[in-house]
Amino acid sequence: MKIQKVSGWSLIGMFVAIIAVLVLFFFGGDAQGDALLTNVDPEMWQPANTDAMLFLNYALFAIAVIAAAISFVHFMVCNPKASMGSLYVLAGSIIVLAITWCMGSAEKIEIIGYDGTDNQGVWAQISDMFLYSLYTLFAVAVLCMLLGGIKKRLS
Repeated sequence: MKIQKVSGWSLIGMFVAIIAVLVLFFFGGDAQGDALLTNVDPEMWQPANTDAMLFLNYALFAIAVIAAAISFVHFMVCNPKASMGSLYVLAGSIIVLAITWCMGSAEKIEIIGYDGTDNQGVWAQISDMFLYSLYTLFAVAVLCMLLGGIKKRLS
């Protein structure tokens, strides 16, 4: 089918891009000039192509989010009754993120060797939100495994 060819070639293209950037990152040498961070221990390795690695990760994340959104909308349009479960999961995820956002603290996070301002305020609260969400989802996954095993034994 045509969609399988498109997805197959897309996957191959992403693998080629990932491998190319990884090779550049690990074997592209050391950062020079403006790319060299002065407030870092001189013994620490600073790869020359860190920006390429970061931009690749941003692009892959954006592609994943767009593909998930398109897939979700397509599923909703093609099969509205079956997609109600997906809406429940989406609503539950938003509720978990909102609760964990409220649990997060905006106080400054003490990081040894870092004097910037990205470790306080909204960014500190976002990092707390993601950590608490991760803990919550891990606990839910373990609970579902336990309950699924109990249900299977009782059936």
